[in-house]
Amino acid sequence: MSSYKCLHNPYKVVRMFEEEVAHYTGAPYAISVDSCTNALMLVCKYLQVKEVTIPSKTYLSVPQSIIHAGGTPVFDINANDWVGMYQLKPYPIYDAAKRFKAGMYVSGTFMTLSFHIKKILKIGKGGMILTDSKEAVEWFQTARYEGRHQKMYHEDDIDFNGWNMYMTPQEAAHGLALMQNMELNNPDQGENNGYRDLTEFTLFKDYKKK
Repeated sequence: MSSYKCLHNPYKVVRMFEEEVAHYTGAPYAISVDSCTNALMLVCKYLQVKEVTIPSKTYLSVPQSIIHAGGTPVFDINANDWVGMYQLKPYPIYDAAKRFKAGMYVSGTFMTLSFHIKKILKIGKGGMILTDSKEAVEWFQTARYEGRHQKMYHEDDIDFNGWNMYMTPQEAAHGLALMQNMELNNPDQGENNGYRDLTEFTLFKDYKKK
């Protein structure tokens, strides 16, 4: 009977994985989503970002996430020596897709993680938001799941226009299995062949550089 109930509680294994990552990173809260890209978009949306300064050499979904959230990316051509993670200035947002180590959380920030197959925790796809804001946690949990709350669909009332960005129980279960052998001090990752300067792309050529 207990296994039958578990099958009807899709949040249980996801919560277990979130708690494991929170404990590992030292964050009070961890909120899983389907990618680091969407983790960044949700954080930018929550903070209602305006102008956001990022390195000009990073992955192209970062400025796209800023734009989708209603913000404007500013490309810093002198900030391309970052390793592991960098700040989306002036906001307390960190793209930490290339870092995953014990105790990495920085108090008072929103840190986004990637579980892509090329990253350190190789789930295949998926992401996470680390934070110490309980208010933000509640917003992210609703926003990632089409405005649904932490209850079964037929018991809910939708009052928020959210997105389809949640992590599946299968991905969370895989993450839990991988965490069993996770090292405490993983080295930061580099990017094979380096990042291309995003200001070279037509999409971004009219955005400001500094």
